[in-house]
Amino acid sequence: MISWFPYVLTLAVVLFAFSTMISWSYYGYQAWAYLFGRTTRTEYTYKILFCVFVVIGSAASLGNVIGFSDAMIFSMMVPNMIGIVLLAPKVKKELNRYMSAIKLKSKAID
Repeated sequence: MISWFPYVLTLAVVLFAFSTMISWSYYGYQAWAYLFGRTTRTEYTYKILFCVFVVIGSAASLGNVIGFSDAMIFSMMVPNMIGIVLLAPKVKKELNRYMSAIKLKSKAID
């Protein structure tokens, strides 16, 4: 066994966790700004809430964190499914239009 490998693995896990927090905070803020506008007040409100949830998440048990995470993913899935069902006819129409354009283009090449 490589004696120094646990240190490399620890560093990799810490860097992965840190980069995940950075990317989730960025994408979360983009969604927050879309919903509530891009003002200094809404930005600081989001940052404070994000930091509060980071502290709560680090202090809570793993089971509670995973349960909360699963509940939030489910809550995001519901409006997405509604949107998919409502927009399916439009997507089908655009797909048919795209496929016919590809067929016309391939016939022009032949």
